[in-house]
Amino acid sequence: MTTTEPPATRDVVPFGQAVKAWFAISLQTFGGPAGQIAVMQRHLVDERRWIGQARFLHALNYCMLLPGPEAQQLAIYVGWLLNGIRGGLVAGTLFVLPGLVALLALSAIYVGYGDTRTVTAVFAGLAPAVVAIVAQAVWRVGSRALTNKLLIGFVIAAFVALAAFGVPFPVVIAVAALAGWAVHRWRPHLLTTGGHSGNGNDGPAPLIPDNALHHDSPSARRA
Repeated sequence: MTTTEPPATRDVVPFGQAVKAWFAISLQTFGGPAGQIAVMQRHLVDERRWIGQARFLHALNYCMLLPGPEAQQLAIYVGWLLNGIRGGLVAGTLFVLPGLVALLALSAIYVGYGDTRTVTAVFAGLAPAVVAIVAQAVWRVGSRALTNKLLIGFVIAAFVALAAFGVPFPVVIAVAALAGWAVHRWRPHLLTTGGHSGNGNDGPAPLIPDNALHHDSPSARRA
């Protein structure tokens, strides 16, 4: 299999077009990380075909292991892939800027008028809507990532461990990583895609293919 290098020194997409896309994404990122990741999935993978499905999910998995907000980290990474350092800065900044403005406005309204019946009703009505957004987002992303029965079994086991037995989150992550490594080493055929129709690979090839190599190598200076 041949590989290509995404040139980090030039724009994969026009910078102005990328800025508009990140601003549009930022205006739709409701529902916390699950909703934000689902919005990026739709815009970047499904519609614009700027990044491949496998690479998007691989980056998401990596960001989940990092401290901090995984959705913003994913946006910064994809922005860097598309437009280098300035792309990562723009993607990360625009990702949080509308939410910051909205949070300030809602905080002012709540502090000033939070004891009124109307404002209380508005905030109460937002709760079920956010739950619906998160549920739809989890289903959308999960349908792309869970491509066989083994991975679905991992999900069920992790959910039971967290919800029923209160196992700490780091322990669940560590056990899942070890289980994935063991299956890949001794039963790799169990991790093959089970032919899921919604894997995001239909349509034209993405601008940044799944098998592309990074142009910049790790170094102490870059770190």
